[in-house]
Amino acid sequence: MKLNYKRTILVGFAFFLISAFWQAYDAIVPLILTNHFGLPQTVSGAVMSIDNVLAVFMLPIFGALSDKVNTKWGKRTPFVFCGTIAAVIAFISLTFIDNYQLALISADGVPTLAATDATAAAELALEMTLANPLPLVGFIATLLVVLVAMATFRSPAVALMPDVTLKPLRSKGNAIINLMGTAGGILVLVLGMVFATSKNKFMEYTPYVIAVCAIMLTGLVIFIITVKEKKWADEMESETQRLGLEEPLVADESGSTRKLSKPELKSLLLILASVALWYIGYNSITSKYSVYATNVLGFDFNFTLIVAQAAAIVSYIPVGIVASKLGRRKTILAGISMLAAAFLIGNFITPETPSVVMYPVFALAGIGWATINVNSFPMVVELARGGEVGKYTGYYYTASMAAQIVAPILSGFLYDLVDKIIVGQGMRIMFFAFGTVFVALSFVTMFFVKHGDAKPEKEIPAVDLD
Repeated sequence: MKLNYKRTILVGFAFFLISAFWQAYDAIVPLILTNHFGLPQTVSGAVMSIDNVLAVFMLPIFGALSDKVNTKWGKRTPFVFCGTIAAVIAFISLTFIDNYQLALISADGVPTLAATDATAAAELALEMTLANPLPLVGFIATLLVVLVAMATFRSPAVALMPDVTLKPLRSKGNAIINLMGTAGGILVLVLGMVFATSKNKFMEYTPYVIAVCAIMLTGLVIFIITVKEKKWADEMESETQRLGLEEPLVADESGSTRKLSKPELKSLLLILASVALWYIGYNSITSKYSVYATNVLGFDFNFTLIVAQAAAIVSYIPVGIVASKLGRRKTILAGISMLAAAFLIGNFITPETPSVVMYPVFALAGIGWATINVNSFPMVVELARGGEVGKYTGYYYTASMAAQIVAPILSGFLYDLVDKIIVGQGMRIMFFAFGTVFVALSFVTMFFVKHGDAKPEKEIPAVDLD
């Protein structure tokens, strides 16, 4: 049995364009909110969390909805096409509203003032926004359109890989999908360097966003032209039944297919609990590491994050191969152990510790996270009955997105609480400790999972879907 890498890469163009969008969104929207509209960091952070809040509700809905769609293009492709087109139009429109606001603050000399007094410039920009809030209202309204458009097709896009991939090969397939997403993000990072988005606080972002949208549309065109969703999904379904990888879907008297057994449901809930726990631990570190490295440790944070990302990229495919031999659950437990160990070591790093020590620590964290990430989603959809992959994809994203909402709030609360007891030491004491505890808790919940693994490849006759 072999994974069809070409087919998986083509399917991965949907995730490629999704990742390209989010890389650009996370890069420029916070800058627009704080520099052009003068919003405080707290308010800007609240706006930036809207996408996670929407995702908790919308991803399961549209994942389940795509399960019920049946067109000549397949279940998922219509969502990817319509959602991408709507998002591109709204994203470009967003920059026109920003350009209008930028013209207003430029006329009042905010960019010039920022060169000598950044605080005064931000206060002046906020005063202008409060005096004329219509541009901000229009910006937020258009932003909501962008986020809703993106939320309509994330679950369907991700569900497409398991739709066309045999169950034992889904960890390998998910590794390829993650690589495609990383490629989209890196391409947009290069664009950011070309357009110098980090060097000019008061630039017009329209050309940059148009370039990003061109990348998204290129990915969409390749996806639409090359991916034969309906044909590939039918082939996968027939091979699944032939190889005995899933029980036939037998309807009961009401016409519904068999539900999960109690042990299967218990495993699903434990997997989702594990996803939530390790995302809380991991996101609490990644969302505030720049602050911790700068304010507590006193050294540059960028290269350590690059090391972690590079280690993850190198690990994706080997991790998928290992999981196909040893099983996903065992591989995930190993990944959790690596991630928890990295965070545990982080507790003992002080401002006096050479910064180079962080590199192997973050490399270990990157490998551990890749090991977890590649295998957890396939475990969830392994439990899905034939026509419910989109719904189960939504379950996975509900757990992960909800955790990413909770993580910065809960960790920040604990930092402040400890800081009141030991003045000035709250973040120093709790930063890595918080992440370590929650990742360790996910080991406990994952340990008791009994379902969601695939049959080892050696037990299944060889087949290659071309």
